[in-house]
Amino acid sequence: MRIFDPHIHMSSRTTDDYEAMYAAGVRALVEPAFWLGQPRTSVDSFVDYFDSLVGWERFRASQFGIAHHCTIALNPKEANDPRCTPVLDLLPRYLAKDGVVAVGEVGFDSMTEDEEKAFSRQLELAREFALPAMVHTPHRDKLAGTRRTLDLVEAAGMEPRMVVVDHLNEVTVDIVDEAGAWMGFSIYPDTKMDPDRMVAILQRRGLDRVLVNSAADWGRSDPLRTRATGEAMLAAGFSEDDVDKVLWRNPVEFFGQSGRLLLDVPSADEGATFAGNSLLRGERA
Repeated sequence: MRIFDPHIHMSSRTTDDYEAMYAAGVRALVEPAFWLGQPRTSVDSFVDYFDSLVGWERFRASQFGIAHHCTIALNPKEANDPRCTPVLDLLPRYLAKDGVVAVGEVGFDSMTEDEEKAFSRQLELAREFALPAMVHTPHRDKLAGTRRTLDLVEAAGMEPRMVVVDHLNEVTVDIVDEAGAWMGFSIYPDTKMDPDRMVAILQRRGLDRVLVNSAADWGRSDPLRTRATGEAMLAAGFSEDDVDKVLWRNPVEFFGQSGRLLLDVPSADEGATFAGNSLLRGERA
């Protein structure tokens, strides 16, 4: 089983996770720009973070045989903080880089006016750089947030095929499907979506335009939930080709629209360094 996790925050995960993911079949991933868990206090914090996404984290993943890509954006939660919004002017610097395969995560957290302004501006940037957009739907009032998301995508002139609306559930999937956008599902241990519910959705509406991710971060989450979903599909009667379509070919198709996928990973070199830093901690005994 080969797996492309289209939404996982590896900066908050350990090297043990990379090892376990590789053993489970993960060979590629996309890491969306995320918030820190506590408020950023300046735009400089974003600069260092974005640099790590296109640099150190790509190197770290490669040492475990995994192709790392990222998306760049001002995330919805921090769009409400005036200390953070000036980063919008710096985004073009990063959206032009190799391995940046979409603008994201953008969208709504609390559905404020400031979030909508930042969302609309970043959809404009997605069009300007001919990149897909990864859209976060709010945890609260999700249906209204998803509807407003689709309105703004249409107003921005984004082609639906260039947009994935993420964190969907049984309440929101149909309106995104009808709009022609890609449908993202985050498989979590306790919340959002689980493998069995995901299988039921796939049985009902089919496999096209579906992205299944772990969305693992520093909170309660599991980077192997993609593998668990593939196993649940097989147990429910889906074929190995069906699983490959959902867990590999679909994310390749969606993010391939960027023209920037980097799926060829060089052989791991334990002696390799990035900016003078190695993954090793001292010499081997």
